[in-house]
Amino acid sequence: MPKLLIVEDEILVACYMQGLLEDDGHAVIGIAPDARSVEKHLGRTIDLALVDLNLRDGLTGPDIGMRLHTMGVPVLFVTANPAMVANKLDGKFECCIGIVPKPTDEQVLRNAVSYALRRSGGENVDPPRGVIAR
Repeated sequence: MPKLLIVEDEILVACYMQGLLEDDGHAVIGIAPDARSVEKHLGRTIDLALVDLNLRDGLTGPDIGMRLHTMGVPVLFVTANPAMVANKLDGKFECCIGIVPKPTDEQVLRNAVSYALRRSGGENVDPPRGVIAR
């Protein structure tokens, strides 16, 4: 059962994502609304992190994504401003598998998570509709 971390400060959005992903058989190990909250999960196994850009403590999502990536955690950004990923990371997307623009629908999120887990597992798969691949 894949273990997912949701990094999102809008609790209703985070809980919606959690319920949807748990219904699909994933284990959501936590919801982190800011960089400090992410720290609590760093010693745990994380198969995929879904990371928003603007969090409770500001525009910390890109830095969180980079840090998780350096620790071997695959990152999927889920954001209302996908262009900001490119701007903040100077066009380098090495730290993420892809970007899901918000708002998104259930099927796009499900497909994005499946795609990200398959890619992080070494499969060569095309990104599904609604996912901006790196």
